[in-house]
Amino acid sequence: MSKITSYTDSITLEELENHLFECADIIRNTVDKTDYKDYILPMVFYKTLSDTYEDQREDVLEEFGDEEIADDPSFYDFPIPEGYRWAELLDTNKNVDEFLNEAFEAIERENPELQDAFRADYVSADALDDDRLKDLAHHLDTYNLSAERVPPDMLGEAYMDLVKHFASEEGKEGGEFFTPPNIVNMMVRLLAPFEPGDSFHDPTCGSAGMLVEAARNFREEQDGDPTKLRLTGQEMNPDVAAIAKMNLFIHRYEGEVAREDSLRNPQFTTGDADLETFDYVLANFPFSADWAKDQLQEDKFGRFDWANKLPRADRGDYSFIMHMEEQLNETGQAAIVVPHGVLFRKHEQRYREPMIDRDIVEAVIGLPENLFQNNSIPSAILVLNENKPEEREDEVLFVHAADEAFYRELSNQNELTNEGLDHVVENFDAWKTEERVSRAVPHEEIRENDYNLNLALYVDTTEPEEEIDISQEVEKLHELRAERDRIESRMDEHVEVLGYE
Repeated sequence: MSKITSYTDSITLEELENHLFECADIIRNTVDKTDYKDYILPMVFYKTLSDTYEDQREDVLEEFGDEEIADDPSFYDFPIPEGYRWAELLDTNKNVDEFLNEAFEAIERENPELQDAFRADYVSADALDDDRLKDLAHHLDTYNLSAERVPPDMLGEAYMDLVKHFASEEGKEGGEFFTPPNIVNMMVRLLAPFEPGDSFHDPTCGSAGMLVEAARNFREEQDGDPTKLRLTGQEMNPDVAAIAKMNLFIHRYEGEVAREDSLRNPQFTTGDADLETFDYVLANFPFSADWAKDQLQEDKFGRFDWANKLPRADRGDYSFIMHMEEQLNETGQAAIVVPHGVLFRKHEQRYREPMIDRDIVEAVIGLPENLFQNNSIPSAILVLNENKPEEREDEVLFVHAADEAFYRELSNQNELTNEGLDHVVENFDAWKTEERVSRAVPHEEIRENDYNLNLALYVDTTEPEEEIDISQEVEKLHELRAERDRIESRMDEHVEVLGYE
């Protein structure tokens, strides 16, 4: 239950973002910057949970005036066990690291749905001493971060900006759990609109940014209720899976994040040999990574049957694509970030053929290079649809969004502009052919090109040559010849005066 809905605390998004960013300054030089997220994000989550609990407890006490009733955990989204609330952390002066570890374990025991949401081990971080941890706790105590007081959009955006900040700090490794928001926004818009009851899945979900964006789009763009959506994700890295769980809660979205390798051990199944299927799959899988080819030669889920040969063990791109297609229901759609090589590598033609012949490829959208933290190579969005509209059957829309008109250059990477995003989505929705930008290509032409999906084959991206005005050019030529004749005549006069032959 909750009565606090006015969000009256005077804090702006910018103030909240700056407040959270300052956490890194407090623990700087005590742990490696690649580990900042592992110690700061759980503390932010703990503060949010505890503040939310205290606000809800205040409502219960106001209504019933009874401490014993207020101890009933059924009143709370996530009850915080007595002895481990935020105020008790602030009162702890020794062995703060041990208190935090114990508090997180107690919260998870009390709330099984938060299992593995807290992965930090503060005791193992020797340089994070009592003083630093106390400073961090008192800094976070500046504002009430209750989900009942801070609007979920504001708190969620500040949290994601913090995740983005840590991804930037980590450089290449950070890209493994964070996809730039504007790319995620475009992918979601390519699949929208959505309906109540729709299910979404990301088999390599990282920090769950794609699931969060799908829910946000449904709420803000369609005035929908995100609680009517099913949001699920799987993430192999346990620390990143914990971030995903925290992210969903802070945005006030219900979702389920499972751990494990999606290829080796998919967690969303309906039986021993059947994968659960979804209305939508969104994903940015690790490009050209190793995969468990030897162990999956005889895959019990039948995922990798597009050809008589499996993808290379050191290049698992198509194993992920086949896995995701298997997770789509009979009307399912997917938006998948892929490296450009997937579109044209010769030895992978065997996998492109069934995609085209089964007519499940709806669009290929080429992106600029250097958009991601973890690589600078050009990439693309592959849009799959198990039930394409009749007017789009036997065609694939190719969109060239790598032109300078679609992005801007930042200090260390490129970023798609809002205008560029709108342009891509508008052309996709209208199935539009536009010179040097997009073209709907019939399957027959793709087959003639040996199932090569390289955009350059279908969209002429070269700049047009300026038209030449022949009469103007001839006039210029005559003028130049006349000028040359005048110069030669003057030279002859000088030579004669000087007595040269």
